[in-house]
Amino acid sequence: MFNKKRKIIDEDYVSGEITKIKGDDVDVVMNSQEEIADKILNSNVLQKYSELGKVMFGMLKDYRKGIYTNVPWFTIAGIAFGFLYILNPFDIIPDFIPGLGYIDDLAVLTFGLRFIESDLHNYLDWKLESEE
Repeated sequence: MFNKKRKIIDEDYVSGEITKIKGDDVDVVMNSQEEIADKILNSNVLQKYSELGKVMFGMLKDYRKGIYTNVPWFTIAGIAFGFLYILNPFDIIPDFIPGLGYIDDLAVLTFGLRFIESDLHNYLDWKLESEE
């Protein structure tokens, strides 16, 4: 999940890793929703992503059910990669290191959101229209 030579997280790293995501990775994320949500809620660093995480899981669910299909695979893969990175306790900065363990998770989510922000807005617009 990370380039040992570089040991940094940047947009190039995140976009490169997103392209490696497969359908099975999305299955892992969907089956780990509670664990991912707990990690986000229990981390002071990631708490601000709590509501956004719910929207991203909602998009994944609606995509998997075939209800919402107006989304590129790159966006689905970006969400899956971000959640898989959070799920991995032994990433660049291991999560068990107090005060620092979630900084890399925050960076991955932040960079990943730059790629999918407009698709999340489109999804929320669609969701609001479909509820009316």
